[in-house]
Amino acid sequence: MGIAETLIPQPRLGDALILIGVAGVGVHGIFKRYEPPEISHHAGLLLGVPSLLSLLLWNHYSPVRALVTTIATFLAALVTSVVFYRLSPFHPLAKYPGPLYLKISRIPLTWIAMQGKEHLVIQKLHDWYGDVVRISPNEVSVRDANAIMPMMGSTGLTKGPHWRGRSMRAPVPPIIAMTNPAQHLERRKLWNRAFNTAALKGYEHIIARRANLLIETIAEAKEVDLATRISWFTFDFMSDLVFGGGSDMLRQGDDGSIWKIINKGMISAHMLAHLPWLVPYAQKLGMGEDVRQMRSFGIERAKGRVKAGSLDKDLFYYLNNEDGAGAPRPFADVVSDGALAVIAGSDTTSSVLSNLFFFLLKEPKYYKRLQVEVDKFYPPGEDALSTKHHGDMPFLTAAIHESMRLFPALPTGSQRAPVKDSGGKLVGQYWIPEGTSTFIHPYSVHRDPRNFFPNSEVFWPERWLIATEIENGTSSKEVEDGFVHNSIAFIPFSFGPANCVGKNLALQEMRMVVCLMMQKLEMRFPDGFDPRAYEENLQDFLVVMKPPLPVLIERRPQAWH
Repeated sequence: MGIAETLIPQPRLGDALILIGVAGVGVHGIFKRYEPPEISHHAGLLLGVPSLLSLLLWNHYSPVRALVTTIATFLAALVTSVVFYRLSPFHPLAKYPGPLYLKISRIPLTWIAMQGKEHLVIQKLHDWYGDVVRISPNEVSVRDANAIMPMMGSTGLTKGPHWRGRSMRAPVPPIIAMTNPAQHLERRKLWNRAFNTAALKGYEHIIARRANLLIETIAEAKEVDLATRISWFTFDFMSDLVFGGGSDMLRQGDDGSIWKIINKGMISAHMLAHLPWLVPYAQKLGMGEDVRQMRSFGIERAKGRVKAGSLDKDLFYYLNNEDGAGAPRPFADVVSDGALAVIAGSDTTSSVLSNLFFFLLKEPKYYKRLQVEVDKFYPPGEDALSTKHHGDMPFLTAAIHESMRLFPALPTGSQRAPVKDSGGKLVGQYWIPEGTSTFIHPYSVHRDPRNFFPNSEVFWPERWLIATEIENGTSSKEVEDGFVHNSIAFIPFSFGPANCVGKNLALQEMRMVVCLMMQKLEMRFPDGFDPRAYEENLQDFLVVMKPPLPVLIERRPQAWH
């Protein structure tokens, strides 16, 4: 008799296999309750436990066969337990409809997300299943505008586990990933100071300098990829605003491949957001190198800005308390906020601007209408970068809003979850249990005919003008019949205390750039351009990634004298 047989009771083969299966079910319970995050935890539970249990089979099989049989039995029981539980009426999200394959595993949705088509698939799921769809074992998507306030308002849900994965468990998470409401509020105070009315006024000359350079560089070319040029502009501007410079893509192109690194990093982060338990493996295998390079970029820029000091009252000036409003902040905190500002501010604004010009050029009547409005307020010789007329330009605002309605910068929105030990939270009429997550799906909400009708899926800026007329009591009865405009459902900048703090800066930047481009340039698509292909190739990796947007450029002679 061997050592194992002496020290460990040797049950009958059937009893041993039952014990191993029960252990597999028990380990599922541990994962479900505690969600152990480390590789060592996973190894101990998934390999250590069955390896130890294999001793029960040594009286029946050779050690190698005993180990293989134990692992196979253990994993079969574990997987069966997982699948049964997720499909059973005992699961906390059991009452919510959704496709079977998405209820079983998060992996199918992750695969869809990595193709950049998550926004389209979720919209189709809502069309089929209704306003609430279970899109993974522990997550539901919501297409009900009435749930926006209770989910995202001041008493709503906090950020979900998605953000832990996206930030790769950064030691100092960016404000967008903070799950503690009190800590978020404290950090948000810094950002609010940086985006108040006086601060925004001080940023106008930074926008103007880069906007003029954008016009100069694209006016020299007969044909440009407008999406790329706008991306370079927004990145240069945000680098100026946050770190006092450090980027000159408009002149040099993406020589340092920074924009490519950012795009690759966003894709990597998107995968880890869907599978946050992969983060430690990604770190070990170097899968998050793009994300680390993005962080390194922020660190180097922040070091340069600290060394140079404050030449302008830029964003860094406020984030680092250089205005004397508080003690200097830890360097890691400032880097986290600064890097977020550059990447989030450049990616989102560039996608909205690119899509706006796409829609305007696709519909020449709207392009001409906006051009007429710009010429009215900014004729030749008038400074098109002045913001003094923006409040008097309803079609400019309508066009920007309509572009963001159809393609919000974050099409799939921001994941939320109940706080730990809360038991869950009632969001409108939907109960969201603790340990699960949810989100409002802006892409679906914005295109829902119950919120915006008619032409829900079409670029129709007039809807915003009609809505204003109805609000002011100046519309006709014929116009109002059948017209739907639910302003509560319009959330391109998210909603509530965790909404986009840079909303007013983004709108100011977009209006200034659009007015300047419309005043100075004539633009059109080249022959053979397929608008449908452009829309089909827009991808959702949290933010919108754009395909090339080829545009023919001519100077408007009267505007250059």
